[in-house]
Amino acid sequence: MTSTSRRSRARALLPLAATALLVSVTLSRAEAPPSSGVVPEDRHAAASSEVVFMGYNLKNYLRMERRVDGVLQKNAPKPEPEIAAILTMVLKGQPDVLGLVEIGTIDDVRDLQERLKKRGLNLPHATINRAFDTDRRTALISRFPITETNHQTKLTYRMGQRQWAHRRGILDATVEIHPDYTLRVLGVHLKSKRKLLEADEALMRRHEAHLTREYVITILSENPETNLILFGDFNDTRNETPIKAIQGKYGTEGYLEALPAEDALGYTWTYHWSLADQYSRFDYLFVNRGLRPEIATNKSLIVSDPAWFTASDHRPVTTIILAADQ
Repeated sequence: MTSTSRRSRARALLPLAATALLVSVTLSRAEAPPSSGVVPEDRHAAASSEVVFMGYNLKNYLRMERRVDGVLQKNAPKPEPEIAAILTMVLKGQPDVLGLVEIGTIDDVRDLQERLKKRGLNLPHATINRAFDTDRRTALISRFPITETNHQTKLTYRMGQRQWAHRRGILDATVEIHPDYTLRVLGVHLKSKRKLLEADEALMRRHEAHLTREYVITILSENPETNLILFGDFNDTRNETPIKAIQGKYGTEGYLEALPAEDALGYTWTYHWSLADQYSRFDYLFVNRGLRPEIATNKSLIVSDPAWFTASDHRPVTTIILAADQ
């Protein structure tokens, strides 16, 4: 089946499929198991074309200097209660493809995979982006094979008299949902709002966003039919320049749409800054024009659970993709 006929078929089926999915998603969220529960291995046997994508900032799932029982320790792993809470959040969202932000090494990725597998969610395929930041990385784990990677690890920009790095780079992985459908996944983690003496952190985010935008245009110029989704922690709200830069000009072929998302109560924040007691939307899923008709609903879901605050200072965002079979 050609990509054009595949898209036409997906668009034709979308209204009925979306209605059915809305019911099934509501039930699955309401009946999501607790962190100690086990999810059946064959949960996707009757719905192979429904792909749940999740993006999640795990808040330092890595070894670092931490206070443990009031004592400062070097090279300490993420505390077990925080990991248990992360598992609760992920299991509630039930992703098939999970984009990770703020994870350390490939060993940390494997640790998360094993913990999820023990609870019934098997995401055996993995890739990690190793860029300039050797502490906090982006990664992807998936139920489906990752057939190709092209991580952008050496991107730089000039600011003032100095050359700067896009510190976390751009994760780039192609996931094969089935032989007739692939998903191009990009992941970023833009410069935080933490102030620096030597540079303007907001300007750094703008430069990183422009580099990300340029890379998106390169991909879509080479293949406009690409099914592209971009996840990440963008450390800015959508009215700010970095988000607008990444999206591009509305109505153009390369425009990226930020999928709207809310939790069960209708709240749209994904990040909590405890120092200011401030809630913001920093985490997004962007999709290109080619993928947008294959998103099952007009709203994504922000996973909510009392465990969210223990797990991370972010909440995960999910969406459902209709990867139509032949």
